[in-house]
Amino acid sequence: MSRLQVVSGKGGTGKTTVAAALALALATEGKRTLLVEVEGRQGIAQLFETEALPYEERKIAVAPGGGEVYALAIDAELALLDYLQMFYKLGGAGRALKKLGAIDFATTIAPGVRDVLLTGKACEAVRRKDKHGRFVYDYVVMDAPPTGRITRFLNVNDEVAGLAKIGPIHNQAQAVMRVLKSPETAVHLVTLLEEMPVQETADGIAELRAARLPVGRVVVNMVRPELLDRDGLELVTAVPRSSIARSLSSAGLGGARRGGHAERLVDPLLAQAEEYAERYTLETEQRAVLADLDVPLHELPLLAEGMDLAGLYRLARELRQQGMS
Repeated sequence: MSRLQVVSGKGGTGKTTVAAALALALATEGKRTLLVEVEGRQGIAQLFETEALPYEERKIAVAPGGGEVYALAIDAELALLDYLQMFYKLGGAGRALKKLGAIDFATTIAPGVRDVLLTGKACEAVRRKDKHGRFVYDYVVMDAPPTGRITRFLNVNDEVAGLAKIGPIHNQAQAVMRVLKSPETAVHLVTLLEEMPVQETADGIAELRAARLPVGRVVVNMVRPELLDRDGLELVTAVPRSSIARSLSSAGLGGARRGGHAERLVDPLLAQAEEYAERYTLETEQRAVLADLDVPLHELPLLAEGMDLAGLYRLARELRQQGMS
């Protein structure tokens, strides 16, 4: 598995949930994972039922087997202060720039700079080693911007490198791109079995490939259970209404006489079956589109009881069982 796992997806597909579950899955059996948030929404803190994340790496969970999950909410302004200190040794002058609003101005007037700082911080965590020469984190998982912006977000370092031909900015951008375009990185896309998210996933994969960014896997999230297969749906439409009423009556759901309770249940049941058949057909079509993308596919179930910490661990277990760790 690549050491930097980038997770993107159309809004509403649950990409933050998948990123968090992936971090847990990768940390299983004694590994250490860093889960990085770059959009400032504090979605990770909510999922792990902890307080808002500061701009520092903090342990937020223990995975099965004793592994650890750390989390970091990257703040672009504070990352710029780190950058200025690292390359220019500004010290107190950097803090003065923040008070004057210069850092906010720089990251607002040049959005590309903000993205360089966000991706750069994650790549630094990937490369960081302890005093014994071992990687501090076995994996870094980034909860990245949505699919429509992911290629530009990851590729912005190339643009900055082109503008700054020499010096620390150029070197930093090149170092980041060496990580992002290497086998060390995999960009995963999260989708639902719906037409718009699937189309955005297909477009996103095409854009990533055109930019020579490493496409990882597609995770189909919130998959509803299969109640009837194609044969079962065909049988529903072929069986006479009277037979359905008799079957309901035999199951103890009212008398079989005309106008009885069992017969009154037939229309609502057939309406539900028709609705399910439409969804089944749509999902089958979307699975076919995803299969044509030539990318490994994984599916995570819809949790009827809603998402909580226990649900997050369940999804992590599902990802491990499907080999995504």
